[in-house]
Amino acid sequence: MGKLGKLVFRYKKTTILLWIAIIAFFSIFALKLPSVLSGNGFEYDGEFKQTQKIIENDFGQSTTSILLLFEKEDSVKQTEFESFINDTLVETKSKISSIETIMSPLDQQEMKKDDVAYAVLLFPKETDMDMVIPKLRQALTNDDGLTVKMTGEPVIVKDINEASQSDLAKAEMIGLPIALVVLILAFGGLVAAGIPLIIGVISILTTMGVVYFFSYAFDLSIFILNIVPMIGLALSIDFALLFINRFKEEIQTKSIEEAISTTLSTAGRSIVFSGLCVFIGLLGLMFIQIDIFINVALGGMAVLFVSVLSAITFLPALLALLGKKINSLSLFKVKSSGSNLWRVFANIVMKRPIIMTLIALTILIIGLLPVKDINLAIPETDALPTSYESRTAMDTFEKHFVDEEKSDQNKVVFVLESSDKVLEQQSLEAVKKAIDEIKQDSLVTSIESPFSLLEMDEPMMLAQVALSQNTNPQVAAVLDHYTTNNKMMVNVYLDTTNKPEEARAWVKEWATKDFEGLTTYVGGMPKFEQEIFDEIFDKAPYGLALILLSTFFILMIAFRSVLIPLKAILMNVMSLGATFGIIVWIFQGGHFGMESVDIALILPVFVFSLVFGLSMDYEVFLISRIHETYQQTKNNEQSTLTGLISTSKIITSAAAIMIVVTGAFAFTDVTPVKQMGVGIALAIFIDATIVRMILVPALMKLLGDWNWWFPGMKKKELEKKTTVAS
Repeated sequence: MGKLGKLVFRYKKTTILLWIAIIAFFSIFALKLPSVLSGNGFEYDGEFKQTQKIIENDFGQSTTSILLLFEKEDSVKQTEFESFINDTLVETKSKISSIETIMSPLDQQEMKKDDVAYAVLLFPKETDMDMVIPKLRQALTNDDGLTVKMTGEPVIVKDINEASQSDLAKAEMIGLPIALVVLILAFGGLVAAGIPLIIGVISILTTMGVVYFFSYAFDLSIFILNIVPMIGLALSIDFALLFINRFKEEIQTKSIEEAISTTLSTAGRSIVFSGLCVFIGLLGLMFIQIDIFINVALGGMAVLFVSVLSAITFLPALLALLGKKINSLSLFKVKSSGSNLWRVFANIVMKRPIIMTLIALTILIIGLLPVKDINLAIPETDALPTSYESRTAMDTFEKHFVDEEKSDQNKVVFVLESSDKVLEQQSLEAVKKAIDEIKQDSLVTSIESPFSLLEMDEPMMLAQVALSQNTNPQVAAVLDHYTTNNKMMVNVYLDTTNKPEEARAWVKEWATKDFEGLTTYVGGMPKFEQEIFDEIFDKAPYGLALILLSTFFILMIAFRSVLIPLKAILMNVMSLGATFGIIVWIFQGGHFGMESVDIALILPVFVFSLVFGLSMDYEVFLISRIHETYQQTKNNEQSTLTGLISTSKIITSAAAIMIVVTGAFAFTDVTPVKQMGVGIALAIFIDATIVRMILVPALMKLLGDWNWWFPGMKKKELEKKTTVAS
């Protein structure tokens, strides 16, 4: 790293010019990134997806739909309401040529109730809905006492995309100014404070341009717009803060070249090491083969790589040009009073280590308790705030027209495939036997199939009717919808309202059933959720094991200690557990004015993977200084005090910036992003206060020289350790 410092110093102008070219190139594609993002990222290559393709291709249900919700005030006559609906649909059809079919409430009475009605617009599957939706919005107009709103999956996805972009801008407007204030307080000058923000913006722009090219190989989720800037800004500023702080120290006694070289070989090594810890955390997400986890892992690793690379190349080149001008535009002289405060506090903690440890653990356990009540859910319409028309329209539609007992949450779709044509008597007998077996289950409330819809219980009768279906439009419509060649679609409704875990367990059990003479494919929302939950719960332990074991061995090698990495891991797990408990209390409990909502399924995995590595960043920086002093003094207590005092200000500043940057997303609108921002900010806050201020000094005091024990060493040999971790 020292040699790299000398190389960067020698070619500082070339390095900066090269980075300017890189930034300019990738910025072009960063602007295009929102155009290639779609969906919520919950795509999994399993049986649900296979069944969905069969329904689309074999049963011809490959259309995309948009709902138009019509409402009238009591003062408006019914004839005026119907006229408004008709005029709107005619106008819409004339302006949007890609509409394939319109299902009107004027033709189907069940699509109209009192003052509310809805129409369905069907589009071919390949339609570019991003182009259609804005045109449709322009075509829809309201009248006195009459309104029409647009909703449906394509509209909600587009609104979440737009909300995510708006959230990003909002978070930056909140986070960046406050981060600048924290940096000014840390450095005392505008130049030193402004550089970390510049590095952060550069890292984000470059990474988002890089991520654009990932779209050629991966389906990218709209949440990547929030995750990459959230991680990138926090990491980049964090790294730059540590680097500049060390450079300002070195420049006081050394030449610019020596200062750059020394800073890279100390703070630079710490940045690379910290980056490795965060990288391992993100790599753990790759075990879960769901698009959003792969997206975040790839995006996170990309922004991490760019952040580290810019911190050890672009930043030192910039500092090499500035030299002592880094102290320019100084607003005030930074005082060291904070160090005295830390000395007093650390002394108090270390005088009563057992009591302080018990207090800290009690606080963490209290925070942990609500975790037992956590309800995890896949983000749906409720990810949008109620200020969005598509959200309120969907809520109104579900309230008036969706039978709770027959909602998508309770519907399991079976596709039963026979070796012969499904409408032949032998195949129908096998299908009927399967349906009767499913019907016996206590959770099944009703089953929709050609047998029930045509009120025919005998396979022979249905086979005979099928031969003459062309003479009966009703029979033809049912058979056309539910059968095709050698397959029949059967909808099974479960008594699992507000009990999604029972629906997931039911569908998992029945998906493995063998029906004689039939091949079974299972779909529906319960199957989708079951596969997503199983994939996460089955694969997350592998990622967890990778993170914990890798972190343990890296820290053990770095500090040649067994207890240091064990303490670090246990404290991180405890603080993260408390974080999840508080998140449940805030969001699920509906406190602090929050709407009571379930916790996003992705939150625990993401926050753990991200924050575990970020927390290790501060742990490494602190323990490195303690270890360095211990090598010189052989006094564990004095080393702990010295390490805390010398690093307290910079760690506190770094944590404050991380909290500000990620916590700014608490003021955003998309619920999973809000939960993510609050979760990361809370975890860092707990780590920087309870863990770093209380548990670290208390446990360092209690364990004494055993902190530095390593296999193969006797207690007395601790004095002979010579390895110094950077």
